[in-house]
Amino acid sequence: MASKSLNRAILIGNLTRDPELKYTPAGTAVCTFGVATNRSWTTADGSTKEDVQYHRIVAWQKLAELCGKLLTKGRKIYLEGRLTYRTFTGKDGQQRSITEIVLDDFIVFSDGKRFAETTGEKSVASNEETTVVKEETKKEPSKESGEETVNPDDIPF
Repeated sequence: MASKSLNRAILIGNLTRDPELKYTPAGTAVCTFGVATNRSWTTADGSTKEDVQYHRIVAWQKLAELCGKLLTKGRKIYLEGRLTYRTFTGKDGQQRSITEIVLDDFIVFSDGKRFAETTGEKSVASNEETTVVKEETKKEPSKESGEETVNPDDIPF
């Protein structure tokens, strides 16, 4: 019996560059972009220090296409994914290793006007709009299973 394990990365940060959407020779969409996370703290002498970490994010298939449409440099994003490590040989012949987060789902935080312009949707919140995007991996519920499909427009709040 295999033991249970968990490989999960959760970040809230800002996009460091516009997403780069490409397609593999087989036609699979792949999108890469960077996210920066910041932290600050006060030292014993009272001065404030800051630290920035940069993360490489990779999205595949339909999620990659959504990233290409919805994300732009500077936007704040909440994302979830899994860590992957890979090695490759650089152009100079040196062996290199890289750490990436393979995206599972994300939420984009943006002002309502900018969001409405890019997606054609109306802003619900007055100051800030969030877009929730999740990778569609589950099947639609069947009527035979007794599960009911809920339309988000039918929710009164």
